[in-house]
Amino acid sequence: MARGEPKSLESLLPRVLGRLAGESGRGHPLAPVWASVVGAHIARHATPRALEGGTLLVSVTSPEWARTLEPEAASLCVRLNERLGADTVKALAFRWEGR
Repeated sequence: MARGEPKSLESLLPRVLGRLAGESGRGHPLAPVWASVVGAHIARHATPRALEGGTLLVSVTSPEWARTLEPEAASLCVRLNERLGADTVKALAFRWEGR
């Protein structure tokens, strides 16, 4: 049985993290992938918290961040799934837990 080209850890890690998040329901394993997709600035204000039924719950630092990111949800899902594997993240929900 012939094997394909070896894959780098860097290319495999996002899929492993996606699987872990899906199985555990926790979103924090996706933090490195999230940060690479959205960039460091947004990642400081929006953090993945849970992955439930394909919906990634993202905690944001203010209602303004939720309003800013909501229109980008579909494109963010596409970019996340490019790294994590098809249909890992079907939707995003942004939550501000005000203090």
